[in-house]
Amino acid sequence: MGSIYEIPMPPKANGPATILAMGTANPPNEFIQADYPEYYFRIINSEHLTRLKSKYQRMCDKSMIRKRYMHVTEETLKEHPKMCDRKASSLSARQAILASEVPKLGKEAADKAIADWGQPTSNITRLIFGTNTFCDTPAADQYLAMLLGLSPSVKRFVLLQGGCHSGGTLLRIAKSMAENERGARVLVVCAELSTVIFYHAPDDTNLLPHTLFADGAAALIVGADPDEPLEKPIFRPVSADQTTIPGTDGTIQARLREEGMVGDISPDIPKLISKNIENLLIESFERIGVKDWNSLFWIPHPGGRAILDQIETELELEPTKLNTTRHVLSEYGNMWGASVMFILEEMRKQSSMEGKSTTGEGLEWGVLFGFGPGLTVETIVLQSAPLN
Repeated sequence: MGSIYEIPMPPKANGPATILAMGTANPPNEFIQADYPEYYFRIINSEHLTRLKSKYQRMCDKSMIRKRYMHVTEETLKEHPKMCDRKASSLSARQAILASEVPKLGKEAADKAIADWGQPTSNITRLIFGTNTFCDTPAADQYLAMLLGLSPSVKRFVLLQGGCHSGGTLLRIAKSMAENERGARVLVVCAELSTVIFYHAPDDTNLLPHTLFADGAAALIVGADPDEPLEKPIFRPVSADQTTIPGTDGTIQARLREEGMVGDISPDIPKLISKNIENLLIESFERIGVKDWNSLFWIPHPGGRAILDQIETELELEPTKLNTTRHVLSEYGNMWGASVMFILEEMRKQSSMEGKSTTGEGLEWGVLFGFGPGLTVETIVLQSAPLN
């Protein structure tokens, strides 16, 4: 019997992983943030709570969000009235909606990424699916594979309840997969629907999720050793690290209960993130030799206006550095793990429209930050590719 070290191992990729394609999708229902408090208090039959409604209006006005897209409409709530009752059991109704809509929205984003890639769907060898909003089995990854007509032999991985940092987590996993299997083409999909958190909020603390969160799906195709000119790299994830800030496990909590997903968000989160972010930058960029944070392009998760403002202040960033992230927050809200992928796509689009030399606003190096429960931070060093 031979040694296990004599058994041939599958060959690894010759080069590093690259993002080869991207796509995003949203539900068709658009909600203007300035009008949302009036709409929300009407559909939950709470127009008599005038003081709370006024406070919610101020929260929405200060959010830096202009509009959001959501699957839940007034018609949905008429069909499922228990979703408006905080004391009623409505989880089964919510999960029934999500079972259909999460994979469907994921497919829309995946179709766009595959079209951007320009290669046959049969060339996809792995599928990674992330969602915080649907937890049945079979999971959404299997349903998405069926909707896309992927091969039954595609290797699947699903990340459930990965938090708002899950976009970074998925990219970190895809990088490892692509580099450890020659010829691998990894389809990464993150689909989030806030249907699971819609409820009658009894106070201003519980209104915060209704101020920020929205629905969206994003997809990437990741692979090493691109077959140029058929495949063209967009960004290269050079390194990927995950860090949990000690003593912060109670700052973001979300729990699935009979009435949906309920949770708590500490007001200390912006300060905790901004005070720790420079150490993470130093650790990630030390070997590259980058010390000027204004020389980077920036893709932080848009957890909210306060987080972005405090990062900008703490690191003394130029006012334009977070423009792309602020634009995505304004036009889409906080779409959980999918948000950073939306920002990647928006950055490529804006760089092309403005005639920049690279996909990263004309800059070579950038950073992607995912922030989520834990407090967990995903830090990904990115290298942008030439646009031409």
